[in-house]
Amino acid sequence: MTQTYAIDAIVVGAGISGLMAARLLKDAGKEVILIDKGRSVGGRLATRRIGTGSADHGAQFFTVRTPEFGVYVERWLAEGLVFEWSRGWTDGSLITTRDGHPRYAVRGGMNRLAKHVSEGLQIFTDVRVTAVRSHLGRWHVDMEGKGQLAASAVLLTPPVPQSLDLLEAGGVGLHAEDEAALKAIQYEMCLSAMLLLDRPIFLPAPGAIQRENANIHWIADNRAKGISPAATILTIQATGIYSRQLWDQPDDAILNAFRVDVMPILGEARVLEAQLKRWRYSRPSSVYPGRTLIAQSHENLLFAGDAFGGPRLEGAVLSGLAAGQVLLERL
Repeated sequence: MTQTYAIDAIVVGAGISGLMAARLLKDAGKEVILIDKGRSVGGRLATRRIGTGSADHGAQFFTVRTPEFGVYVERWLAEGLVFEWSRGWTDGSLITTRDGHPRYAVRGGMNRLAKHVSEGLQIFTDVRVTAVRSHLGRWHVDMEGKGQLAASAVLLTPPVPQSLDLLEAGGVGLHAEDEAALKAIQYEMCLSAMLLLDRPIFLPAPGAIQRENANIHWIADNRAKGISPAATILTIQATGIYSRQLWDQPDDAILNAFRVDVMPILGEARVLEAQLKRWRYSRPSSVYPGRTLIAQSHENLLFAGDAFGGPRLEGAVLSGLAAGQVLLERL
């Protein structure tokens, strides 16, 4: 059944960008609903239970480059939600390396940050949006098996190719300049594996290595990170190039290739369980120059995400805030 009650805005995507935009709008008294196809909020702020432990398998940490984001991080630090995990990583050839730039992680796993921001927001999870339409000055969002919602504005925060598909399905055309800018945005793939081990292993403090020129560029021990005290679970992530090479292979073949690569690190430890996550749109390799794109040919249609604020968690946060501020001024 179509929902006809008046709301101010619909946010498609409950990653950190959509959550920050919705948080801003709700705190200002606006009625906003988020819709996400995932079973939980967070997008790439993803933490998964494996056995008796947990593993971050999307974003691993974040940094602060701007005072705007710093205000939020200082608040989260004071609340005990986030902590400084490191000031640099070894590449495996040295015991320690530091560049002085703090890397922050989240107590209990990265997804906890998304859940913290989402508190009190109206969110439909495990709901797939099939089309976004414009009709008689309002926006309508079709939900698979759930009918339709209508609002004065819509903010699209999924990866840009998915957002464009939703508009195409709803017969919404864009200004040629906007369409060209959005189609110019590109993403890297990432294959991320989680390995549950039968015993602890050694990784240089604080429990991760970053190998810039290797197929497997990131290896982290979630026990050493502090989010999996009961079990040793490694998160290992491939570069964009290597991920693309392996993408179409079966999970077992990919996980076997990963195990072979990290065998020297595992030593005598046995892998009790292995899981794979495919991030098709892991990290923007080219971005839009502004923090949000405001559609030229349609009233109150905006785009946000890390492809607009920059390819980091900070960029996604700033993009969501920018889009939320624009909507706040218009609604």
